[in-house]
Amino acid sequence: MSVTSAADGIKDVKTPLSDADVALLKAGDRVRISGVIYTARDAAHARLFPLLEKGEQLPVDVKGTIIYYTGPTPPREGDAIGSVGPTTASRMDKFTPALLEAGLKGTIGKGYRGQPVKDALRQYKGVYFGSIGGAGAVLSEFVKKAEVVAYEDLGTEAIRRLEVEGFPAIVLYDCHGGDLYQDGQKQYARG
Repeated sequence: MSVTSAADGIKDVKTPLSDADVALLKAGDRVRISGVIYTARDAAHARLFPLLEKGEQLPVDVKGTIIYYTGPTPPREGDAIGSVGPTTASRMDKFTPALLEAGLKGTIGKGYRGQPVKDALRQYKGVYFGSIGGAGAVLSEFVKKAEVVAYEDLGTEAIRRLEVEGFPAIVLYDCHGGDLYQDGQKQYARG
């Protein structure tokens, strides 16, 4: 089992994830992610998408993994990575359903996602995690190792393989149709 509940109420999530693991996560759950995740932003997605459309092999195996929408800064001496804050996820919406169909289990970003992404999360058993924008320097402390694995020419937008330990996030959309943004607004409106 790659999802366990800790005494502090936070769920520990270890990659790779299965459908059963994803089904245990609900919108609003606080999580600590450990294992391997990949970074990819707009430019990397634009290169991945044609490969998916042609049925060609991707430069990384996305099955069971999580993509973090970030373009990290260069690391300081002795650090695994520089600032690693999330970018706006909706810019990757047009690519996400195809990646979920290919076996991707999660994404990490900030902000709302479109209805096609929410539908794909339900259909392919995926989850969208939110991370805190503006806290990239703090988030870098949870990255233990980072290496470029594809599209090095893209610089900060290259695909990186990150080994993370206890990376903090919150489930924004789950595979059951749960939506923390909608639920939170309803709860606030009730007073």
